[in-house]
Amino acid sequence: MAELTRPQSLSEQLIALRLRAGKIRTQFDEAGLKLPKVILDDLSHIENALMQASEKIAAFQREQGNLLALADIGQVVNSSLELDEVLTIVMDNIVRLTKAERGFLMLRDEKGEMTTRMARNWEMESINSSELTVSKSVVGRVIESGEPLITTNAQEDTRFAGQESIVAFNLRSILCVPLKVKNDLIGVIYADNRIRTGIFAETERDLLVAFANQAAVAIDNARLFSSLKRTLEEVTGLKNLMDNIFASIASGVITADIENQITLTNRAAETILGFASSDIIGHLLNDTLASVSKELEPHLTEVRETDKAIVGLEISHHFPTRGNVDWRFNLSPLKDAGQKTQGVAIVLDDLTERKKLEAQRRLFERMVSPAVIEQLDPNSLQLGGKRVTITTLFADIRGFTTYSEKVGPEKLVSILNRYLAAMAEAVLSQEGTIDKFMGDAIMAWFNAPIPQPDHTLRAVRSALTIRESVEKLYKELPEEAHLFFGVGIHSGEAVLGLIGTEKRLEYTAISDSVNTAKRIQENSARNQILISAAAYESVMKEVIVKPHEDMAVKGKTHPLGVFEVVGLK
Repeated sequence: MAELTRPQSLSEQLIALRLRAGKIRTQFDEAGLKLPKVILDDLSHIENALMQASEKIAAFQREQGNLLALADIGQVVNSSLELDEVLTIVMDNIVRLTKAERGFLMLRDEKGEMTTRMARNWEMESINSSELTVSKSVVGRVIESGEPLITTNAQEDTRFAGQESIVAFNLRSILCVPLKVKNDLIGVIYADNRIRTGIFAETERDLLVAFANQAAVAIDNARLFSSLKRTLEEVTGLKNLMDNIFASIASGVITADIENQITLTNRAAETILGFASSDIIGHLLNDTLASVSKELEPHLTEVRETDKAIVGLEISHHFPTRGNVDWRFNLSPLKDAGQKTQGVAIVLDDLTERKKLEAQRRLFERMVSPAVIEQLDPNSLQLGGKRVTITTLFADIRGFTTYSEKVGPEKLVSILNRYLAAMAEAVLSQEGTIDKFMGDAIMAWFNAPIPQPDHTLRAVRSALTIRESVEKLYKELPEEAHLFFGVGIHSGEAVLGLIGTEKRLEYTAISDSVNTAKRIQENSARNQILISAAAYESVMKEVIVKPHEDMAVKGKTHPLGVFEVVGLK
């Protein structure tokens, strides 16, 4: 079987013909035959023509091979947008195409300085840091001129005579070309060989310049992609952060476009409105906020027309799923980057529970002095009581039953409230705590929950203020509405705290001393203030009293010593 042989290229065939012509001449010479001069000249001419043709064809084939290589390299280089991957592909192909020993790729950094981004050797391996040595003078000339530079033997090249890097690193063949994008120099490609001279020629230079043009575009695209990727990551991170912040805002947030169609909402708005986001976004404001649309619409119109925000708009209304609710609205024009109004932004707060708490606080303030409330720590209040020493004051309205027979219930309640209010104000003015109203009577104490060293004196002052207030009422009310009062004061230990269950609590005082104060009040005469002997001992230096006979009261085996309070010293 005949051996298969590789087909000869055209260049190889021409060379073979030239050699055949030379062999024919040699055969004639060896045979002693002398060819005519004309034939010899023709043979020489044919040999020269064949040699020139073969050289041109070889050069063409090399150029064709380089173009094909560039096309292949361009496809490979542009196959990735990851910068490091692109740089590796670029350098490996440079070393392969130019047959260099080493290849370096330098790029401008953010400060405008050239830094080595990739260094590869002929084995397609990264070069370690100890071998990152290049000719700074060659690189500098290329950066300055923007033109490629080649030297076949840097040691003998007069352009670089005395250059330390060339001498110290024994650099010989060097090829350096610029990397340009739209005439802006972004870096350089540097290839060298420290052993052989003359390995780079104009062909390698032109090839590397052509390749550098492709590489520069690929590198610039990879840089843009990397920058875009970082920006996208930052934007994504910022969006996630804003989404988390938006979701965690306690206030409801709703945005609507110029057609009043809702474009955005947060979790708090869903909770307040009782709808899922799918039932809010894309729907009209009037439909979603139907229960307040009539009251809200004029204000939305004002925001659109004036382009000014409305803050603190409160609307009380009946919400279908929750009953009576209180909402607060902040309305603002929604603007784009060009400050053009694109809709409205609504911040919605549900004040229902807060309003209830405020009402409860106001009610509590009518029972306990605001000064005392400010000092109370809700976290320290627990179910159960604590034994403390207090001064208890009981006061009631006299003549109320007889008066009630003469007037209607509405007027009766109105008059009663004026007397009870006067008593309450007298207690609160001394920072006492009102335990409860009991029909036409009031119970209060001092020295709790905040300690008051002069608690008994405060009770006496309150009683005297009640007397003064009643006298003022006499001047304001008709004579038939002149009611009377009686006050009893006693000091002693009591269990004070939250009494009851978690569903129904009462902050009260329970003890025999409290009952004693009640008994003293029940036995007081018209407009009389009585204080027990035990309580009087702590205020005798500040209070003027009159003797009073001992008092036998229910539940006591022995009569109580009491005094009638006249005034303060």
